[in-house]
Amino acid sequence: MKTIWKRLFNKIPGLRSLKYRIFFIILAVGIIPTMILRYAILQNYEERAVSVRISDVQNQFKILADHLITYNYLSDTSSEVVNAELAMLAELYDGRVIIIDQNCNIIKDTYAISEGKTIISEEVMLGMKGQTSSNYDAHNQYIEVITPIIETKPKEETSEPETDAVIQDDVAAKSVMLTSVSTDNIATNVEILRSQATTLQMLAVVVLLALAWFLANVLVKPFDRVTTAIRETKEGFNTEAISVMDYEETEHIITAFNELLGRMRVLDESRQEFVSNVSHELKTPITSMKVLADSLIAQENVPVELYQEFMVDIADEIERENKIINDLLSLVKMDKTSTDMNIENISLNELIELILKRLRPIAKQRHIDVLYESEREVHAEVDEVKLTLALSNFVENGIKYNNEYGYVKVSLNADHQYATIVVEDNGVGIPEEELEHIFERFYRVDKSHSREIGGTGLGLAIARNAILMHRGFIEVESEEGAGTQITIRIPIIFVSK
Repeated sequence: MKTIWKRLFNKIPGLRSLKYRIFFIILAVGIIPTMILRYAILQNYEERAVSVRISDVQNQFKILADHLITYNYLSDTSSEVVNAELAMLAELYDGRVIIIDQNCNIIKDTYAISEGKTIISEEVMLGMKGQTSSNYDAHNQYIEVITPIIETKPKEETSEPETDAVIQDDVAAKSVMLTSVSTDNIATNVEILRSQATTLQMLAVVVLLALAWFLANVLVKPFDRVTTAIRETKEGFNTEAISVMDYEETEHIITAFNELLGRMRVLDESRQEFVSNVSHELKTPITSMKVLADSLIAQENVPVELYQEFMVDIADEIERENKIINDLLSLVKMDKTSTDMNIENISLNELIELILKRLRPIAKQRHIDVLYESEREVHAEVDEVKLTLALSNFVENGIKYNNEYGYVKVSLNADHQYATIVVEDNGVGIPEEELEHIFERFYRVDKSHSREIGGTGLGLAIARNAILMHRGFIEVESEEGAGTQITIRIPIIFVSK
């Protein structure tokens, strides 16, 4: 669901722009509170106005109720004073007054249309019990007030001594006065306030639109400068590290870009060096073969033994050329994400023993011991060819960059998820500042020593790619002059993407 909403959101024109997102956020933050405030003010005004009107009506008709008792209006409704007062109040509040006796009969109606009729309702019954109540009908715009007409009688005196308790009068409801009061003027005032509030809100929206657009442009301007600086660097107008420090975010972006730029420069230098090295490596065997061939051609009656010697040298140079080309092809093949993996469940113990068996003759020439240690039988789903290529590179490097009479030790272990292979030597080691670069293609730690040993500087890059294709990990620990330890972890069960 989240992905669907994200796709829909990104399809809306403009919403992918940070500027527009900031604009809409500022606009929403400004408009929503004004809408809430507008509604709250209007609602509060209406409630307050109705409350004041109810209180005023109740006070006025409580006074009228006392007059009704005084003039005995409940028994004789012909009192001109009371009728005039009723008419005046009804006109004052633009409403209607109905007086109901104890039998729920209407004895007076200022509209003169319901007199003599009977009215029974919950509100009237509560009024007969002496309870004052009110009800506001916002839809029909009127307030209904129930005022009990009560006569107070003092309690009869008793011979009992007075106590601290308050002596209360006996309250009896003689009848009920039902008053309907119009709230048209309240509704009119609310409508006027609503119109004024709408006008003010529209003005506020216009101001917020301008402010939001201004702030959105100001806030994203540093990112525009970042884009411009990166574009200038891309086009080659600027070769120095760029700097846009307005925000922490732009600082982080620029820092990351400068680091990337520095890395690309190092890589470019490494590529140039690689081209130079490979050109030299490819040219040297060809030059040697040409010199040998020209020597044979220039001589007459060359002995067979010399032919054989020169042909052996030529074959060695061809093999050297072939190794360089194979390394380049292997690296290109490893770079392809679509490279097929020929996964098989094999014994890593047997695979490592076979690799070490092939490399021991090379190690023996320098009196280097090749040791193997395994704590258990380990089977894993791997591409045998690629894993062999990787492990062979690591072990061979341990032999090449070692001291005479040194050692290379390979250890194998496993848990329920990963097989762990450790290649350890006590050779020349790797300087700490070089560790992060050793798996970069074309990179060589000791360029002069590497050239003496041979190779193209692609071995570790090829080996790393092979391990990554198995979804594995490589960790390198090294101390210059003390040796290197490479730890390889690959999943026992291969999981494709």
